[in-house]
Amino acid sequence: MATTLSALTSADLKVLVRGGSADDRAVAAQSLCGVLAKTVLTPKERKEAQDILRFVAADASQMVRKALVKTLTNSPLVPRDVALRLLQDIDEIALPLLNYSPAFTDEDLVEILQVAGAARQVAIALRPRLSERVTGIIADFGVPEAVRTACRNDNAMFSERALNKVVDRFANTDTIMATLAYRRALPKSVLEKLVSLVSDQVRDHLVSHHDVSPNLAAEIATGTLERAVVDLIDEIETRDDLVGFVQHLYTVNRLTSSLLLRGLAQGMMSFFEHGLAQLSGLPHARVWLMVHDSGPLGFRAVYERAGLPHRLFPAFQAAIEAFHSLSFDGRVNDRERFKERMLQRFLTQPHQVSREDLDYLLDRLDRLQRSVRTKVSAITKAAA
Repeated sequence: MATTLSALTSADLKVLVRGGSADDRAVAAQSLCGVLAKTVLTPKERKEAQDILRFVAADASQMVRKALVKTLTNSPLVPRDVALRLLQDIDEIALPLLNYSPAFTDEDLVEILQVAGAARQVAIALRPRLSERVTGIIADFGVPEAVRTACRNDNAMFSERALNKVVDRFANTDTIMATLAYRRALPKSVLEKLVSLVSDQVRDHLVSHHDVSPNLAAEIATGTLERAVVDLIDEIETRDDLVGFVQHLYTVNRLTSSLLLRGLAQGMMSFFEHGLAQLSGLPHARVWLMVHDSGPLGFRAVYERAGLPHRLFPAFQAAIEAFHSLSFDGRVNDRERFKERMLQRFLTQPHQVSREDLDYLLDRLDRLQRSVRTKVSAITKAAA
């Protein structure tokens, strides 16, 4: 480093030591730090360079200290004691170091987070790498913006406990829940909570991007609103584990009359049949015959055996009749159109359903109609 030190002594270092103007010292500091950043140093030279940085960090001028930070923000050359000293400085100097400097240990970051204001918490949450220990403190004590920033940081490692803490603290903060839902990996316990807290669009992302198997979907469904459960049924009905899904819902007391009616009204006949089989204790094959081939008395018998409410029998019967009167047309989007026609037919029948169920089904019909129109429009444009 003899050549480098000589150059610094003859120019930049001389300005710093002899105390030129603040502007001159800032220019000299930036030039000096730039040389140090580009030079491969031996252990002895590294020690000498760090002594020089200590001298620069003690300069009375903010301009000089800013020059150091601007040039060596993410440099491993900045010693820990210098980084901690500059941490006591103004935000313009401290925040870039908190963002990037490798000088801080996890212990430092944990201590800082417990006393720092919002800006410094966010600066830490933006770091290129965060350990589970640090994100645990952010989850426990962080301001909302720091928590959202850390959740958005794919290089921030979260423990399952910390992620659940985020959900517990910010369940009513949509932006944080959505940001959390879009993380690349989430444990099952967090998925269970998120499904009932996020919007339909975000919930669809959870189901499609987190490898939600039928069994896991059933477990998620146990802690969600019936609206979310029906959406999951729609995903699962064509797979192999529908029976396991229904059994799980029954085990956790979520195989309700409302859930069965909402599913059936959208044409989810297989789900309805297996639900009746589970509730009645009869084999699925026999339930199928009683629903489809035995006339109204056969269906009434299995309905009553399943313990479903008497007042809803006409609604279920209307849904079955609507299902039998329709068929798939084999054209593009025929499944969506079948569900749309099924809902239209069901909703025009005279029967008594709860206001909540009716509102849900009307909303589903509206969503289906918009979805079909969008797909038809896209196909038309592609053909043109």
